[in-house]
Amino acid sequence: MNRLVLRIFCLVVFLFAQSRGSIFAQASQAPRIEQRDGRNALLVDGRPFLILGGQIHNSSAWPSELPQVWESMAALHANTIEAPVYWEQFEPKEGQFDYDNVDQLVEGARAHNLHVVLLWFGTWKNGNMHYVPTWVKTDPKRFPNVIRPDGEPIDVLSANSRNTLEADKSAFVVLMRHLKQIDGENHTVLMIQVENESGIIGSVRDNSPEANREFAGPVPADLLAAAQKQPGTWTQVFGSNADETFQAYYQAKYINEIAAAGKREFDIPCYINVWIDYPPAELPERQLDTPGIGYPSGGAVQKMVWLWRALAPSIDLIGPDIYTDNSQMYRSVIAAYHRADNPLWIPETGRDDSFGKFFFYALGDGAIGFSPFGVDLSGWNILGDHPWKSHSTNFALIGPMDGEIAQLEFDGKLKTAVEEPGEATQELDFGEWQATVSFGFPQSDGRPAPGTKDAHGAALVAQLGPDEFLVTGVDASVAFHLPGKLPWIRSQILTAEQGTYEGGDWKPLRFLNGDETDRGLRFGQTPQVVRVTMCRF
Repeated sequence: MNRLVLRIFCLVVFLFAQSRGSIFAQASQAPRIEQRDGRNALLVDGRPFLILGGQIHNSSAWPSELPQVWESMAALHANTIEAPVYWEQFEPKEGQFDYDNVDQLVEGARAHNLHVVLLWFGTWKNGNMHYVPTWVKTDPKRFPNVIRPDGEPIDVLSANSRNTLEADKSAFVVLMRHLKQIDGENHTVLMIQVENESGIIGSVRDNSPEANREFAGPVPADLLAAAQKQPGTWTQVFGSNADETFQAYYQAKYINEIAAAGKREFDIPCYINVWIDYPPAELPERQLDTPGIGYPSGGAVQKMVWLWRALAPSIDLIGPDIYTDNSQMYRSVIAAYHRADNPLWIPETGRDDSFGKFFFYALGDGAIGFSPFGVDLSGWNILGDHPWKSHSTNFALIGPMDGEIAQLEFDGKLKTAVEEPGEATQELDFGEWQATVSFGFPQSDGRPAPGTKDAHGAALVAQLGPDEFLVTGVDASVAFHLPGKLPWIRSQILTAEQGTYEGGDWKPLRFLNGDETDRGLRFGQTPQVVRVTMCRF
């Protein structure tokens, strides 16, 4: 071997080693949120990941319940389980920790080819203190309760208590340290929810003597800067919103400190979920959209997202829990939380079939994930015993190509159309090509699309190349055309391949033509995906 050939050989070996090292480095990276061009992705092993989640019931994260949980996740076609970690179980005695529930969740998820999002039920769960250990509940002097304006204590822990913060933080740090030990290289656990729908139900803020002294004092400088306000007392600066803003400030700082400490042990995304503010007409059973009554005071409801984003930088995402199937309201909530500084993530939503189409709205807005609540077969559901066929259908459709969909979202190449009453036809604009989406069948020549009976149709179209598209949907048809022209005028389908993704590779099953394409590409309830190439003439 001459000297030149030897040098070339050595260079090739070096470059190969470097490339393998880069691949291994990406694979060993913990899950993280990445932003690019105003879009966000959850990266797992260096690639965008779409959470097709199922959140189990509050009391289903016990080993005795897990067999039915795994069955439910399979029926849902989920790729991720959301499951609680209970402070009262994890630290039954102060300083003594029980890892059994967590270990069985993570090990079981791996065995069933699932990822995990863990929900830390610590200081707050739905605006109460119900999941804190007995040794916390029975020591109100050390761990003070919230005091109402009338002087009565309620079953909520005060965000103004340093003792409670330190106890919660200590347990959370141990949890995160343990997760790194059991999952630091596997990346089964994707994210951690810090607390659950935090805040106060029963009072707008704590009215203890300590909290009242702080409330009577000046507003902290960091909040003044975030709100762009001049100095003053809470009432002077925030007026009628002073009590709720006070609670939100101390709550955000409290949870941010817990998240920051945990991430120093295991740096994976941390988020909070939110019991949002519903108008009284939307959920009459909640009667009032009043903090502390209609929703937990201090949480990152729509009007408080700005405060949390500014003062809780260790929280990577704020995810709204959305339980209205009013489409206008649902979309307004998505808009409130889909911000340049907040990736869109729906950690909880209704499991009824009426919520299925909102999955496509979320995808169209670049969501990193979507998760109906209460999908396991526990025999009990606070929301009623409703079916969730639409979620299962959606996940079965998207699951085989979830990685490709996540990448297309991140690249800004994906659009969706979602049926609304009276809107049986919609247009998607891809610049040089347009896509007409029509809902319902039959769609006869010369007649308008009929729409579906309950306006549940949806379509997803992603641009793969200048003239190539990935298309799928539910009870919808999609026809491509040139701008300003009808379909089939100066354009035609070159190829339409029905197929599937396997291991990231497209596998064609058959070519579609004739009746399957003459009135557009048609999609019913059976999962079907088509790659279509268009041409001009």
